[in-house]
Amino acid sequence: MNEKTKIVFLYIVVCFVWGSSWLAMKWNVQDVTPLLASGTRFALACVGLFIIIKRKKIEIPKDADSFKLFIIVSLTAFSVPFALNYFAAQFIPSGLSAILFAMYPFMVAILSYFMLDNEKINAYKIIGMISGFSGVYFLFAENISFENSNFMAIVGMGSILISAFAQAYSLLLVKTKGQNISPFVMSYQPMLYAAITTLLVSYFIEDYSKVNFTLKASVSILYLAVFGSIITFVSYWWLVKKVEAVLLSFTAFITPVVAIYLGITFANETVSKEIYFGTTLVLLGIILANLQDFIKLFTQKKLSD
Repeated sequence: MNEKTKIVFLYIVVCFVWGSSWLAMKWNVQDVTPLLASGTRFALACVGLFIIIKRKKIEIPKDADSFKLFIIVSLTAFSVPFALNYFAAQFIPSGLSAILFAMYPFMVAILSYFMLDNEKINAYKIIGMISGFSGVYFLFAENISFENSNFMAIVGMGSILISAFAQAYSLLLVKTKGQNISPFVMSYQPMLYAAITTLLVSYFIEDYSKVNFTLKASVSILYLAVFGSIITFVSYWWLVKKVEAVLLSFTAFITPVVAIYLGITFANETVSKEIYFGTTLVLLGIILANLQDFIKLFTQKKLSD
């Protein structure tokens, strides 16, 4: 498999698995408290990653700069965003959360202007982002209601935006500081710190009296550990080194589409006309954002022929 094919394949894998993660999380939090489920997922993933790292004899950097990077990524990519997302879920509908988190590519674009010198934001990417965001809006618009909005709902909305900003920052931080670190290590070290932090917080603030690791909850947590954490994060951090930050951030537009169609297939969720229109806008946004590359590829092919 050549590098271009590998990039496309892993991009699709990340989008599909993270899209399916919403359904898996929905299943496991029915029987297990959110932070306990999240921390267990990270802990199991760390066991798998540790075994892979040892078998592959990958060196884990122990210098001060790497340790600082791992701590910051642990907070900005794992602990803080997950905590904020679970907090917001108590006060705002999931549809609104999806729309607010779709601001993620815009935040990546803004931060990349200040943090990256070699990635330019062109008109194609801007139009693509607007189209993708519009698609996510149409996908979830009918599930949004601002009736009886209160202060905590506003705090919840702010939490999602902060979560998106934190993850945008972590993406660019790894792109600028983590180029020489193995994707396995970049997944393992921050996730290990996140697992410890999340489980400790869970122990002190969550009520375990109704926790029940049913077969459904256990399988979904294991799925999230193996596919939603090990495979996707290793793939994601590898893609960070190969793909422009803004284009990689478009996963935030694609994963809700995957989540909706999986919900229709496996959870008997309803279908509306807006779903097809929203999906079209998301796909159009991705094509527009990559249009310059498509034109370049087509031109090169024509010249070689």
